[in-house]
Amino acid sequence: MNVHTRTLLTVIGEAALEKKLLADLETLGAPGWTISDARGRGGRGVRSAGWDTEGNIRLEVICARELAECIAEHLQQRYYANYAMVCYLSDVQVLRPEKF
Repeated sequence: MNVHTRTLLTVIGEAALEKKLLADLETLGAPGWTISDARGRGGRGVRSAGWDTEGNIRLEVICARELAECIAEHLQQRYYANYAMVCYLSDVQVLRPEKF
């Protein structure tokens, strides 16, 4: 099997930011993304996802490491001070590198 290393950027943040985050990803050149609803508890309390804008979303982007770091830095500078958000990077192995 021929695998290639890419970086998975995972962002967990407030659902109210979804449209802004998607616009940021488009502007910054993300090749694609996946969004799902997320629930949990953290430093800002329990997030239940009971309302469209009350819960959290989990946003995932697989791309080159440099782009993942650029996106994460942008999100940190723009949103961390005022919104519940965490980002983390993981190395992943992909089978179709041209998609990422």
